[in-house]
Amino acid sequence: MNVEFWFDPICPFCWMTSRWINRVAPERDLAIEWRPISLLFKNGMDADHPFHAKASRTRNLLRVVESVRAAGHADRIGELYTAFGTCIHLRGETEFDVAEVLTEVGLDPVHAGALDDESFDDTIRAAMADGLSLTGNDVGTPIIAIEGRAGRAGVFGPVITKLPALDDALRLWDGFVALVETDGFFELKRTRTAGPDMSTIPSG
Repeated sequence: MNVEFWFDPICPFCWMTSRWINRVAPERDLAIEWRPISLLFKNGMDADHPFHAKASRTRNLLRVVESVRAAGHADRIGELYTAFGTCIHLRGETEFDVAEVLTEVGLDPVHAGALDDESFDDTIRAAMADGLSLTGNDVGTPIIAIEGRAGRAGVFGPVITKLPALDDALRLWDGFVALVETDGFFELKRTRTAGPDMSTIPSG
């Protein structure tokens, strides 16, 4: 199944969901396309916003992602997101050496030059608009779209705070697909009372 996953590296809930879908992918034969969504752009964060600095940093990381894609390495973006997320969410670092991370995952460190390259912003905005066209604007990250029985459909979520064990992860995926493919389905929600538990993510 073809799956599109919109991510901003700064979002911890998005990161947790991405770890879940990575666990599911080989078991459900998922081909994941990792696509950018910038919370800085989406939420119009000005310089006074408390998350402006972090969201600006990860908007710049998305520029690097799009530089990698433009060079023909879209298939490596999942690995790069994993490396960025490991720095941000498991190590608590945002100002890491991007060229070093690129080298570690086997990509050309020259892509770090895209951090300050505004020419990638239109591409990020266009991808973000495509995702939001499936969900409406009243959502956050992640957005996931699948090619299901009725064609392409996307939703926000699922929002999870712990990485499920494999059997539970697969059960959640199968339920997710059933909901997305149900004509007329829009929303399930309950008040979130906890943040992501990063200790449930394997460090290796």
